[in-house]
Amino acid sequence: MTKSQLTTLIAQQLKLTRKDADATVDTVFNSIASSLEAGRRVELRGFGSFGLKERQPRTGRNPKTGESVAVVAKRVMFFKAGQALRNRVDRESTEI
Repeated sequence: MTKSQLTTLIAQQLKLTRKDADATVDTVFNSIASSLEAGRRVELRGFGSFGLKERQPRTGRNPKTGESVAVVAKRVMFFKAGQALRNRVDRESTEI
């Protein structure tokens, strides 16, 4: 599902204009992004949680030349599906 499809679905289900639905989706996504930028975890009960993990600096290797390369420390985002979502997806896959 694309962002555009999500916006259309929300507009239809909530009887909103496409413009209002688009603003709603943008607000939700921007709120999640802002929280992650600030280093805060985002938890959507029944769906999952978004968070950040700190990666320590390390020495990597260029696969083409074999040369050692310094990889800087960084924050990486992760998503962990909630139990309700995992159960729903698992139930759907066993019915196929």
